[in-house]
Amino acid sequence: AAVIDADGSYLGKYRKHHIPQVKGFWEKFYFRPGNAGWPVFDTAVGRVGVYICYDRHFPEGWRALGLEGAEIVFNPSATSRGLSAYLWQLEQPAAAVANEYFVGAINRVGVEELGDNDFYGTSYFVDPEAQFVGEVASDKEPELVVRDLDMAKLRAVRDRWQFYRDRRPDAYGPLTAP
Repeated sequence: AAVIDADGSYLGKYRKHHIPQVKGFWEKFYFRPGNAGWPVFDTAVGRVGVYICYDRHFPEGWRALGLEGAEIVFNPSATSRGLSAYLWQLEQPAAAVANEYFVGAINRVGVEELGDNDFYGTSYFVDPEAQFVGEVASDKEPELVVRDLDMAKLRAVRDRWQFYRDRRPDAYGPLTAP
C-alpha cells in the first residue's frame, strides 16, 4: 500500500506481512510476505500506519505500529461475506483500544466477477475507545467515508490508559518464539 500525503507527495509503502491461503484467497501462489517492518509516516493529518487485510488477524503488527507512534492506522481489505464478517466488527475496534489510536477499516463491496466472493463493505472509522466515528458504510453500495477525528480524544485516552508505559517486554520473549 502506497502512502500519499495531502499534497500528493509519496511518503513510502507498507508491504502486507501475513499471506492467507484459504478458499477464494490463494494469495501464497502469487504474493510473498512483506519484509519492510511496520513503518509509520508523518502526514498532514498525523502519524499514519497501514496494516493490510489478513494482517488484521495478527495483534503483533497492530502493536508494532503503535510502538512506532501511529495515531491512525488504515486497514484496506477485501473480505467476503461468510468468511470473517463477525471478526470485522470485533478485531479492529479491539486493536484501536489496545493500541490507543484510530483505525480506518476499509473493505471493498460487491461481487468479484472472476469468482464467487461477495465483499460486504461496511467500512468505518473507530476511535481509541472502540466507538464508531459516524455511521458504518453500506454493505452493498460503494461509498466514500470521510470523518473528522478528534485527536484530543487520542491524547486523553493515552493519558488515562498507560498501556505503553506499563508494558513488560522482558516477559514477552515466548510470544515471539516460532
